[in-house]
This record gives sequence, C-alpha cells and structure tokens, in this order.
Amino acid sequence: MPASVQLGTGQLPIDQSFSVTAFHDRSLNEEIIRFEDQLHRQTGIPFRGKPGAAPTLTVHFNHGRETVQKLGEDESYELTVTDSGAKLTAPTSLGILRGLQTFLQLVEITPTGFAVPAVTIKDQPRFPWRGLMIDVSRHFIPLDVLKRNVDGMAAVKMNVLHWHLSDDQGFRAESKKFPKLTTMASGEMFYSQDEIRDFIAYAHDRGIRVVPEFDMPGHSRSWFLGYPELASGPGPYTLADGGIAPAIDPTREETYKFLEKFIAEMAKLFPDAYFHIGGDEVDGKQWDANPKIQAFKQAHGMKSDQDLQAYFNRRLQKIVAKNHKTMMGWDEILHPDLPRTIVVQSWRGQQSLAAAARQGYSGVLSYGYYLDLMWPAARHYAVDPMSGDAATLNLDQQKLILGGESCQWAEWVTPENIDSHIWPRNAAIAERLWSPQNVTGVASMYARLHVVSLNLEWLGLTHRSARTLMLHRMAGDSSISALRVLADVVEPVKDYDRWDETKQGPIDFHAPLNRMIDAVYPESDTAREFAAFVQAYVQGGAKDPVAEAQIRASLTLWRDNDARLHPLLEQSFLLQEDEGLSQNLSALAAAGLAALDSIDKAQPPPDAWKTQQLALVEQAKKPQAGLLLMIAAPMEQLIQASATHN
Repeated sequence: MPASVQLGTGQLPIDQSFSVTAFHDRSLNEEIIRFEDQLHRQTGIPFRGKPGAAPTLTVHFNHGRETVQKLGEDESYELTVTDSGAKLTAPTSLGILRGLQTFLQLVEITPTGFAVPAVTIKDQPRFPWRGLMIDVSRHFIPLDVLKRNVDGMAAVKMNVLHWHLSDDQGFRAESKKFPKLTTMASGEMFYSQDEIRDFIAYAHDRGIRVVPEFDMPGHSRSWFLGYPELASGPGPYTLADGGIAPAIDPTREETYKFLEKFIAEMAKLFPDAYFHIGGDEVDGKQWDANPKIQAFKQAHGMKSDQDLQAYFNRRLQKIVAKNHKTMMGWDEILHPDLPRTIVVQSWRGQQSLAAAARQGYSGVLSYGYYLDLMWPAARHYAVDPMSGDAATLNLDQQKLILGGESCQWAEWVTPENIDSHIWPRNAAIAERLWSPQNVTGVASMYARLHVVSLNLEWLGLTHRSARTLMLHRMAGDSSISALRVLADVVEPVKDYDRWDETKQGPIDFHAPLNRMIDAVYPESDTAREFAAFVQAYVQGGAKDPVAEAQIRASLTLWRDNDARLHPLLEQSFLLQEDEGLSQNLSALAAAGLAALDSIDKAQPPPDAWKTQQLALVEQAKKPQAGLLLMIAAPMEQLIQASATHN
C-alpha cells in the first residue's frame, strides 16, 4: 500500500500502442525493457508503439543510481495516471524502479480491455532495510532459482538479499585463496566467483543489495573439512550433523591470519558496505573441553564463553573494518566492547532490538519474519519492528531501527519447493516494511495478496505451479483432482515441530523432500476462507443463506472426497501416510453437514452426538504425517453452534 493514494476518474487503456519514454536519460533502457516485458506477460499484448505518437507513460528523474547501492538511497516516487497518459517522477532512478512496480500492480482487466485506474500516488518506504535472507548451505539453491526470487523481491519493493553462504552443512562461495572450503564442503554445489559477480549485477539492476553471510565462530563445521586447524576440537569432521557443534578456535593467531586473507578476498567480491559474520548459537562445549582455550580464558580474565566470543568478534570487527565494511551479526554479537558501527540482526524479538538501540547500535528485525516456521501471512503481518519494546524508544533511538528481514532457512526446502515457502507470504512482510505503520487491515492485505501472488507467477516464480507437479509425482498417472482437494485444506506443522519427526536426531539433508508435507502451501486459503464463512454464519444467527450454501457445498465435497481419493492413497507409497487425514476430512465434513441440518431444523443434536463429534475434532487437530487439517477448528464452531441455534 503506497504512502498516499488519491483516486481520480476514468482509466488509462493498456493496448498495443502502449509505450514508455524516459526523457534525457538512457540509463533506464534495460529497466524499461524489463517493465514492458512484464506488462506483456501480464496482459498477453505485444506492444508496438506508433512512431511519432506521444508515449503512454513518461518517466523523469533527477539523477541516476549509485554504482554500489547504499543503505538509505532515496526510493521515493510520484505516479500520476489520467485517462490520457501517465507520468512517473522520482529524485533518483531507484525511485523509478519502485514506481514501475506500482504501475504493474495497478493493471487490471475490464469489460473494455486492460487498463490502469486514474490515480495520484506519492510514495516512499518506511524503512531503508527491507530484506529477505535465503540459506543456501543446507540445501543448495541454484542461481536461476535465486534470480527469480530476486525478481519477486523487486516486485514487492524489497531491497536487500541476505545470502547465507556457509553453515555446518555446506560452504557455497568459491574462495581462490582457500579452495578446500568448497572442494571439501560443497559436494560440487557452490557458486563460482564469476557467478557471484553476475548475480550481484543482476540484483543491482533490480535495486537490490546483496549482503553475504559467512557464519562464525559457530555453525562452522564446513570450514573444518578442508582446514581442520581452525577448529577448537580434534575432529575428524564431516558435513553430517550430530554430536557437539564445533566452533572456530578464537585463541590461535593463525585463525586471524586465515580470516584476514579470507575476508579481504570476500570483501572485494561483494561490493556492499555490509558484511555479515553470523555469530549466533555458538555451542561452547568444544571450547570448554579444550585445555588450551580454558587456559587462554583464564589468562585473559574471561569468565564465560560469551566473553571469549566477544574477544573473537572484536578481532573480527577490526578485520572487517580494515576492508572498508560494516560488520553485521545476529543478536549474540551484541556486546558493549564492540564499536557502535556494527549492525545487530535480531532473531529474538523487539526486546533485543530495542536493547541494542538504547546502547547506540543499529538493528534489523527478523523475529516474527521466519518464513520457515510456516506461519500464516496475517501473523507475520502483525509483527512490526517498532512495536513492543521498540515503541518506547526515543526519536534518535528509533532511527537506529533500520527495518527488517524475512528468513528462509533451508532444512526443508529444495529448488523445487522453495518458492512456495517464501511466496506469497513474503509480500505481506514486504508491505509491513514499506507501507505506513497504520496500514494493518488483514482482510485488505489478503485480498491484495491474492492478486500479487498471481502476478508473481507471471514473473516466473513457481510457488503455485510447483505444487501441481509435485502432486502429479505422488499420483503417478492418476488424476490429482481428489488429491488436490485434500492438499487444499492441510498445512505443514508449525514452528520447529517437524524436527520431532527426526526424533531429535540429525536431519538427513540428502533425503528426498517429495512427500505431501513438502508440496502443500504453508497457508491454506481454502481453510481460511471456509473459517470466515463459518464465522459469519454463526455470528449472524445462522440466518445467512449465501454463507450456508457455501459451507454446505464445501462440506459435501470433503465428505465424498475420501471415497474418490482412497484408491490413489493405497497405490502410492508417497501417499499412504496421508490416509488418516483423508478419512478425518470426510468424517469431519459429515459431522459439519449433520450440524447444519440440525441448525436448519432448529433441533439441537443429542448431547452424546455432540460429545462424540467434538472428540473427533480433537483427534483431527493432531498432526498426521507432519500435516494439520485446517478445517477442524471451524468444524468445532459449527458443532457447538448446532447445540445453541434452535
């Protein structure tokens, strides 16, 4: 939602004569070509501007972009659309990029053709840091997949791609100075330096900075396969999880000589001013078990592993600063001994973000924006960097809150399903970071999110289409219509509940991710819309015939679906674990229909029936095959209502 929207009258037709002109500047040529290509994809219209004709959209800006994009560059723009033409103006060409995306979002189909409504928009972002972190260490994500996600980020005006390039399970960026980082710890799946430069240029063209993260001193197992001398314990090391989480030895001078060379190399490769060193979740057991490290701590008056990590971070910060970069890290790096120039990324919440700001440190919020937790868009949307403790900051401290970053960790994603784990929910987070703080309407957000989701598929993202292919894989040559009905009303378990499947043991990162839990959407629109119908029906005194018809149609479909789906569930080894879900869906729907009949007849059901059905609901709420049946709660509401509406 833009900062200011004033609707006019009429609309601007989008037809074959549509054209764009950027006056006095050719630097936007590539951006305009991409814009016209996207408009062509959305409308299916081949554009052929007439020679000598006035352009449909004119573009003006005062000055071009920085060669290396900087935090806080002016991204504001003004877009005016009338029935005869449109004008986009901005102080910088970066603002033009944001305005072009708004124009694309305004295109709609009408009875007379495609058009953009007459409107005047004045817009600028609320926060300068609006990021998405993608982990590529646990499951490698190829560049073509990353690029289409960058296109998605640009479409929703995000401006930072935080590239998590190393962790215990893999090291993904080529180092020419230390080649064994990838030859030993990437399984031949890594990005060459030429590929990295190409990707950074691709992102820059779309107004997106690329911030690299190399996690240290914890989450660093992959470093030790090729360079075991960096480790605090004897090894040997493999990429498999299990046992004590190893950590870099912060007491050896050789460690810092290594990092001097490595960071100097990476600082030249990544032009952005920020360099992320991780710093989270350091398991100090290796440090505690190493007599030399314990002697070092004692000699230097260190009372805890946190003190030792702070020592490491001080040394690290000087190396990063020497290479003209600003050090960034997760919550755990916050320590009064570090200079106020560092940036703290908070995964713990607004409390730690506010604590950092009160000490003079800049911060970025990620708590509440972890996409891998499978939360619904509305829950992410409700999280604000300036809420909670951060709302009590004074004006100077508030300026230190730079914005936020959504996070997609890669324990359970592959190139096949990563798009659906990020989109469209990420667009709701993007709006929270761009739009005014008072834009909080959930119904409006979901209505607009639906449109944005469709547009993202035109960009080449596969968050919707990939599920269809994955369902076809499970079904073999059978129809997926009944399977789709089940998939539409389930969601993966939330938070880190999927880890329970591994019985707290290590995850097999080479295992196939081809089950129903891997294919379904993190949020079921079908279940959410059904719950809204039930809510409206019950709260309206069960007198809304339209809502009742919608509810009854859904319940009939679900009741009959198990009989249609059962043969397929039996014949596919990938689907056998989902039989109970299908049966519960059918049983719940039958109970819902009985509840509706009872309400219609004004005859409360017997208490024994109600008790039996509510027990069924409780059973159906429990996860099966890592999935949650999302219609259980609204079905409970219907059953309860059947006992009171008479």
